[in-house]
Amino acid sequence: MLPARLAASVARAGLFFHGGHRAEYDVALIFSQDQDLSEVATELRVIAGEQGRWLKVASAFPCSPVSRNRRGVNKTDWIRIERTLYDTCLDPRDYRTRRT
Repeated sequence: MLPARLAASVARAGLFFHGGHRAEYDVALIFSQDQDLSEVATELRVIAGEQGRWLKVASAFPCSPVSRNRRGVNKTDWIRIERTLYDTCLDPRDYRTRRT
């Protein structure tokens, strides 16, 4: 649950301010299939409604004929990305700190 709350905080901050100015983006794209993030989608729409503006919330995820999970994040529009294209975009580096 913590990652979803963190994502909500980041998204909320992005809707309110960016560089000291009110943010004006109208599309929030989530690259995930994690259903905990549906809370983020709901919260973003509430904030946009309070600001009197339109907001599209979508989730993008890899798909292939052998994919078991063919659903995006609930309460979002789903954008399916072909698995081969998705795989070419992955960064192979491991950014975690190594313990000695």
